[in-house]
Amino acid sequence: MMTASSASGSPDSGEKNPIQVAGRLFGALELLADRGSLGLIEITEILGLNKSTAHRVLASLEYLGYVRQNSKGQYELTFRIVEQANKLLDHTDIIAQVHPFLQNLMQESGETVHFVRQEGTDAVYIDKVNSTSGSIQMVSRIGSRIPLYCSGVGKAILARLPEDEVRQIWAQSRIVPVTPHTIVDYERLRHVLASVRRDGFARDDEENEIGVRCVAAALDLPLQKDRYAFSISAPTSRMSDQRVKELGEMALQTRTAIEQYLR
Repeated sequence: MMTASSASGSPDSGEKNPIQVAGRLFGALELLADRGSLGLIEITEILGLNKSTAHRVLASLEYLGYVRQNSKGQYELTFRIVEQANKLLDHTDIIAQVHPFLQNLMQESGETVHFVRQEGTDAVYIDKVNSTSGSIQMVSRIGSRIPLYCSGVGKAILARLPEDEVRQIWAQSRIVPVTPHTIVDYERLRHVLASVRRDGFARDDEENEIGVRCVAAALDLPLQKDRYAFSISAPTSRMSDQRVKELGEMALQTRTAIEQYLR
């Protein structure tokens, strides 16, 4: 029979708290992903670990192939973590199913198209088709996150949720004025979401990035447990109000085509 002390790992047992160990490993991974190359002392200070503990964590990650030391003796991530992420994406069937529609939408609009999945209070980019028009490219990357409250895809998703869930997501989000145009008032967000429900698509008027506007639509997929949305993004120089309306109509047509295909 397992006692309470043996379950938690008593000091005498020599066992380590698995949650604490995992937290340190993933904390180091996320830190290096965010900051790039860092020395042992920097990692120790930022993670709040003593030097010997930080060194063991990094040595473990290095042994597993996720971290290496560069010529300056600093620690940095290897591409092994990217390989694992790509394997995950390979097994996410909806990306392969939706991608041809995104490709067609890019060709029709001439602009960059993104596909996201909701994860908590954020949307995560899981696919992207870059624009072939002009030399300006969006800085977004697959795997990066964007808050729901200040993005077109986020507002498209929020507009489909019940009021209490929208309020909960707002309460759990860190509301900051990312740009001067970011919505930081809940009542204003409610008003905007009402417009999204009326129009069928959401807009992002430089709320997350100055110089970029987008339109977005959320998918209604009853057989999918996750929530998804896609967007068309472009520099403001190519996004007049009339152009936004035209792209909004394209987004609605694409949404209908995807939903019919996946049902």
